[in-house]
Amino acid sequence: MKKKSISLIIGLMSVALLGVVAMQYYFIRETYKQKSILFDEAINTSLAKVAAEIEKSELINNSQIITRANQAKYEAEQKKQRMLAEQLRIQRQIEKLRLQQLDVESVFREEDEKLKAIFPNITYIENWFYETYFRKRQNQRYIDISLVEERIPGTSLAQNFVVVSATHELPRVSAKDDSVRYVVSTIDVSGIVRDYRIATLPPKADAKVAFELMELRSQLELLNKEFLADKRNALAGAENAFDTLAILGGKKVGVVEDIALSILLSNRPLEQRVNQNQVQKLLQEELISRGIYSPFNIEIRDRSRIIYHSPDAETLASSEKSPRYTTALFKGDFGEPTGRLSIYFPNKKRVIADNMSYLILPTLALFAVLIGCFAYTLSIIFKQKKISEMKTDFINNMTHEFKTPVATIMIASESLRDPEIASNEQRVNKLANIIYDENVRLGSHIERVLNIAKLEKENLRIERTDVHVNPLLEGVLDSMQLQLHKASGTIHADLSATKDLVIGDELHLSNVFFNLVDNAIKYSPNAPEILVRSHNSKENIIISISDKGMGMTKEQQEKIFDQFYRIPTGNLHNVKGFGLGLSYVHDIIKRLDGKIQVKSEKDKGTTFEITLPLKSKKSNNS
Repeated sequence: MKKKSISLIIGLMSVALLGVVAMQYYFIRETYKQKSILFDEAINTSLAKVAAEIEKSELINNSQIITRANQAKYEAEQKKQRMLAEQLRIQRQIEKLRLQQLDVESVFREEDEKLKAIFPNITYIENWFYETYFRKRQNQRYIDISLVEERIPGTSLAQNFVVVSATHELPRVSAKDDSVRYVVSTIDVSGIVRDYRIATLPPKADAKVAFELMELRSQLELLNKEFLADKRNALAGAENAFDTLAILGGKKVGVVEDIALSILLSNRPLEQRVNQNQVQKLLQEELISRGIYSPFNIEIRDRSRIIYHSPDAETLASSEKSPRYTTALFKGDFGEPTGRLSIYFPNKKRVIADNMSYLILPTLALFAVLIGCFAYTLSIIFKQKKISEMKTDFINNMTHEFKTPVATIMIASESLRDPEIASNEQRVNKLANIIYDENVRLGSHIERVLNIAKLEKENLRIERTDVHVNPLLEGVLDSMQLQLHKASGTIHADLSATKDLVIGDELHLSNVFFNLVDNAIKYSPNAPEILVRSHNSKENIIISISDKGMGMTKEQQEKIFDQFYRIPTGNLHNVKGFGLGLSYVHDIIKRLDGKIQVKSEKDKGTTFEITLPLKSKKSNNS
């Protein structure tokens, strides 16, 4: 494969991988934003519900106080029994109706906060405006919805408001109900209102209950006036239930009337109206019901100071950087709300990330698989490229190796055609020997190539017969004497293995030993010094062939059993071969259930160590 093709493939795969990573990152980021919005909505809803529960609890407690006070007055003043009983009945009815009204208001506030949390661009409209302009399709053309920018006094900032108005005044149509309606607008990036729809919420209050409350308060006021007229303000101390509450609140007797009850209650200090433990417990229950188990810190403050905060000072110090959620307390009081309840989540990001673990972990696993496949593909490409280059070198080398004996045979054959040479029997015999030797050499080369091809195709037949290793080694060493003599080398044999019977193929084992001894001779720059040993270790025979030749580096040792790999010899050009010998040796030993190891040091020599199982061990295993 050409270098340009490899670069193109790597480039395309890199772009594809980066594209997948970018898409997954975008998807996870958008999912995180959605989770964060849902988290904020759950917190705000929980705060609103807790605030409503606190206010409802206070109403119940105040009702109990009033009931006890009036009961005390009933026991103390028998003459006022009938009037006080009526007062208590009306007061209880009022408190009951107020609780009903508070439930209605709580439902409205929860729906209202949910709507505002989801849709930031909403505008309140009167019901008569809805009936006049929105109800009839032909009147909708007079509706004008626009975005108005209003600067915040004292700052350089501005706020945007959506204003709903009519371009043409029509006769008003009376409201059909007391529902609360908003116009939900869709605004594009240029600030233009593109679309709108009507959102209808339940009423802020129950009109029937409100009317009954007004009637009951009127009745109570009449009773109080009658009571005060009878007493002519002559008695000291608490004269009715409201005076009793005035004393409890630190006020003067006779100041409080029924209409001023809410004002009196709202003027009490906030720490007397809020139970911190109750707030903590309610928040904990609400958050758990919405699947939020993260620790949090709370803060309660009135209009000027902090009433209560979480005791965890270290976490509270980090709350300045934590997301803060706030709601008003006692929204039913006259005027502005008395207090505010705030909650902090130092671990908000971790909570959302934990909720997304089902998405993040598989994504990371997918990335790991993709990157692994990418790296594996690259390694295969480079490995195949290297093998291709080695095969090219092998073909060139094989051509050169085959060319030499062919050329020698051709020259000898042509010489035999010369009548003068043909008449000389001695010269004919010499040329015939040359032709024979070169044919043998050529056949040897072909046989080695064919053996490697058979090994690759798993077609090489391995005989499994009894083979004595020591005699086989001696025979190989004897056959190598002539080659060793030409190289002026020496071989020392120490065949001390007392057990040398293995199950193997005599031909291939002799080829293995021949290759190793031949390499020891070829890769010795000086006169070869070779040591061949055999010894027993447990139920194995170990054969080692050592030389004092050029040696190998660690990098070369890792590659010598690869096909076509040849150790560079620098300026030494007399080392011939195809790079197939050690690959053949490794495969044969492996097929015979043995193993081969190499130990080498550059410029100091090499030792090949072959371990083969003895016949007895093999038989026992079978």
